[in-house]
Amino acid sequence: MEHLRIKSFGPIEEADVSFGDLTLLVGPQASGKSIFLQLLKLLIDKNHIQETFKQYSYIWGKDTEKILDLYFGEGMAKIWKNSTVINLDKRSFDKNFLTPKIKTDPDRKEIESLFYIPAQRILSISDGRPKPFTEFDSSTPYVLKQFSETLRQLLQNGIGKSESIFPISKRLKEPLRKSFNESIFHDGKVVLDERTGQKKLRMEIEGMSVPFSTWSAGQKEFMPLLLAFYWLCPPTKIGLKNDYKYVVIEEPEMGLHPEAIKSVILQIIDLLSRNYKVIVSTHSPVFLEFAWAFNFLKKSNTSEGTLFELFDISKTADTKKMFEGIFSKKQIKTFYFARASHGVMTKDISTLDAGSGDNAISNWGGISSFAGKAADIVSEYFNDEN
Repeated sequence: MEHLRIKSFGPIEEADVSFGDLTLLVGPQASGKSIFLQLLKLLIDKNHIQETFKQYSYIWGKDTEKILDLYFGEGMAKIWKNSTVINLDKRSFDKNFLTPKIKTDPDRKEIESLFYIPAQRILSISDGRPKPFTEFDSSTPYVLKQFSETLRQLLQNGIGKSESIFPISKRLKEPLRKSFNESIFHDGKVVLDERTGQKKLRMEIEGMSVPFSTWSAGQKEFMPLLLAFYWLCPPTKIGLKNDYKYVVIEEPEMGLHPEAIKSVILQIIDLLSRNYKVIVSTHSPVFLEFAWAFNFLKKSNTSEGTLFELFDISKTADTKKMFEGIFSKKQIKTFYFARASHGVMTKDISTLDAGSGDNAISNWGGISSFAGKAADIVSEYFNDEN
């Protein structure tokens, strides 16, 4: 997967995205980023998606509008228009792609290549336990149903030998566990507790045992993201989980302080070191600041040691491995989904050059525009006063 180009799909008039090892998508709400990413998942994993629906007794027939409602959520059937054009790596897709294909080997299990972490992930564990696939109604997009079911299987099958969920030795690299503890959990221990008759998440902290509903907003938002990281980073020497090659993370910054967002970026770097290709949609300037610094340091032929200073972490065998060859082997790209009167258009703003004459690039897709305007006004006022 290198290049996806679509025209006239949902709110998107035209999107043209060539993927890096880490690809950042920015833009205002309702600018088509989620639609774009869900379509990408459908193009890559359609056979696995169809098999999953069949496993849970859903009917994947030949009616393409019903298939689109089933996958994107009720009411979304018109998203694929008569004028829609879709090309992934020079392969064209029309609606006939959605209809079932006869399997030559009925015993062959379809693989899943893209792991999707949706923005609505808090709904997967809203009462402290991951919901099963079938507990969601027809309005829920497939990506949330499948994500929640994956977390349910992860907890049902156990994480190591204890009921502890965080921290766990041998789950995630020690500097990352430490970073998450310091920025999010603050020495709280997350466990699975059965006092209500169901295994639910609780936090043991300062002599208290508190249910999921009383956690801070950031802790609740981060928890399904942490479980997803567990799923993607098995406690073995094998880098990748199963057949996954790609990871989509929507708005990983939700509810998090900038220091916690920095910890999440570190975990994403670990995913890159495991050779996943990662796509992140974000509204956070912290991700763009990292991408700008990364590209500047890479262009300056700076050593990887500068990243230890940037993230304020010590050099260990684990962190050295995370950063090894990152400047020479990895590429970060950034695309802006811009709303216009005729629909959403994308623009490659990967340079993130603050001196560019193109406002989309200099303002980082609008993410830095308010900070820049505030600085200009303060500077102007200061000069007038003096």
